Amino acid sequence: MTKWHWRGILMALTVAAPLAAQAPVVYRVPITGVIENGLAPYVARAVSEAQAAGAAAVILDIDTPGGRVDAAERMVSAITAATIPVYAFVNPRAYSAGAMVALAAGNGIWISPIGVLGAATPVDGQGTKGSEKIVSAMRAAFRSLAEANGLDPRLAEGMVDETIDIPGIKPAGQLLTLSAAEALEHGFARGKAETIDEMLIGVGLPGATIVDVPVNWAEKVVRFLTSPLVSPLLLSLGMLGLVLEIKSGAFGLGGLLSLTSLGAFFGSHLLLGLAGWEEVLMLGLGAVAIGIEVFLLPGFGVAGILGILLVAASVVLALVGNLPTMTDFMQAGAILGASIIISAAVFIAWLRHLPNSTRFTGLFLKSATHASEGFISAPVRGDLIGKSGTALTDLRPSGTAVVDGERVDVVTEGDFVKAGATVKVMSSEGYRHVVRGG
Repeated sequence: MTKWHWRGILMALTVAAPLAAQAPVVYRVPITGVIENGLAPYVARAVSEAQAAGAAAVILDIDTPGGRVDAAERMVSAITAATIPVYAFVNPRAYSAGAMVALAAGNGIWISPIGVLGAATPVDGQGTKGSEKIVSAMRAAFRSLAEANGLDPRLAEGMVDETIDIPGIKPAGQLLTLSAAEALEHGFARGKAETIDEMLIGVGLPGATIVDVPVNWAEKVVRFLTSPLVSPLLLSLGMLGLVLEIKSGAFGLGGLLSLTSLGAFFGSHLLLGLAGWEEVLMLGLGAVAIGIEVFLLPGFGVAGILGILLVAASVVLALVGNLPTMTDFMQAGAILGASIIISAAVFIAWLRHLPNSTRFTGLFLKSATHASEGFISAPVRGDLIGKSGTALTDLRPSGTAVVDGERVDVVTEGDFVKAGATVKVMSSEGYRHVVRGG
């Protein structure tokens, strides 16, 4: 091989090296499992990071049975605002809220050979269709996304509302769910692919570097705090701390515990966009009303009831978010109920423990003497029985009399006896001396 051949090879390698270094970068954002509140900020951050890094595209790797509509709406807002291409890869299913996210991908949907897309009518936990208001909002959202991305809006509406009749595709009474072949036939999918690498070839990015976006620690913390298991515990600690603070009458450990727990609960829901400052204001007003009832007003009345209702309403509204379904309300009620039960159980256990606590020895008697053991509150004055005396006061029926030169408290058998009248002691039961007039 001549030196010219070697020189040509070296020049080719010199040109190829920068080209290889400039391989496009694609960000993969997995959307798997149930779509819940903590997933929305993760998707928004992933899209933002991809834009900042100058990525060639974002691929939404979708495999979900659906989930919360309000979480899907926030994801759609982040996706449609992206300034770089966004593709959806239905791998293998995108039902309900997942179908909404897939339709938001402005550069098209790719689907696996066994993929399915649709079945998006909102339902509650028992599978009952949502109210017409919620169905109408979902139908409009699907229609708008389809129109924005050049898809048939009638088919998109058919995924939400089974009453829509689409001749040749679906009759009225059935929801539209597209298989991979049907999605390709009706233009809802740009192509089929078994893997993301195969999809990248189809979109003109062969050999692109795929970057997976991990969930960061802050998103993990927020998702942990808003989980159905942790939320009741935070509410319970907040309620118990409030009770302890009211009992103590001064700011201390109870107040710190309540502020920390309720702050974590409402703060995490504020970050997810579920709660707003309206819920925080309602919570504050409820606490003020309860404080007025406890410290200023006697008994339990309007202020106390209003305070409890405001606190409960703020909690429920923070849990259900926007466009709540019956399932959301049921879950919120379950969380609130669980927190009340936990708080009551802990408070009762605390009260039962108090008599045995060394910290409160001055508040409770730890022993008692019963009458069966020979104890009586006062000695029986059998020596007075049968003796006569004089009423010092009117007996109505109780009062005072002098018997055998001794002043004693007496009570008649029920008759009124005037002062100065003669009385006779009929019985003596400790402090109780029964007399009869005359």
